[in-house]
Amino acid sequence: MMIAAVGILTVNDAMAKLLTERYPVGQVLAVRGGLVVLLVYLWALASGRARVLRVKSWPLNLTRGGLMAASTFLFVTSLALMPIADAIAISFAGPIFATALAALLLSEPVGWRRWSAVAVGFAGVIVMVRPTPEMFRVVALIPILAALIGAFRDIVTRKMGTGGESTLMVLIVSTSIVSFAGLLTLPFGWVALRPIDLALFTATSVCVALAQGLMIESLKFGEVGLVGPFKYSSLVWAVLLGLVLWGDVPGAWTWAGAILVVASGLYIWHRETVVRRGH
Repeated sequence: MMIAAVGILTVNDAMAKLLTERYPVGQVLAVRGGLVVLLVYLWALASGRARVLRVKSWPLNLTRGGLMAASTFLFVTSLALMPIADAIAISFAGPIFATALAALLLSEPVGWRRWSAVAVGFAGVIVMVRPTPEMFRVVALIPILAALIGAFRDIVTRKMGTGGESTLMVLIVSTSIVSFAGLLTLPFGWVALRPIDLALFTATSVCVALAQGLMIESLKFGEVGLVGPFKYSSLVWAVLLGLVLWGDVPGAWTWAGAILVVASGLYIWHRETVVRRGH
């Protein structure tokens, strides 16, 4: 579920970057978030799932929504200010933050094997990106901060999932808060929506709804330290997307890094299977 979620988010990031070239970040978040809430609510009603649209813990829902609003605003801002590959790569500090926080705040067991696999996955990302001095400037702090806040969001999401909170309700509340935060930027100047961009807004809203739903579900059933490192597969999706859509053939360094990323994820999966069988 996490691999599918980050794959969809990779496509969504490309669309978000296109939109931020024509609209302010706050407007993109407000319009996209509003469409996500509308689509999810209508789907819940149409599929007979309206009964699950109940909040069990407002404090946790509001906390997650605030964290999601902050991390989303920062990350979309980074997409507008720097190359998408750089922003995504820098944000991969997130699983390391999340693994450490899960051990500290949720008392999740994080042994040396899982830490090693996380480190190998991050090394694979570095190999693929091969960061240049230009990447390490002040603007790079934006996706790093987004990753840290996103890690706290994942911790809260895990706590909500184990507490039986509805995935649909978590998605609706959090996205509503993100949309409202974007709406607060209205006085700073919005741009009239072009009809041709409505299709792009709708497509990115569907992607966000699907990806966030899958991510919430994955954190409901799996420990943060287990599912978090699979976010590294996002760069593999980005490589495949570039190959299919633009014919960009990955070089040797990219393939080497991708192999490390995939290997780290498979090893974590294997270790989890071994541990569960041992129990």
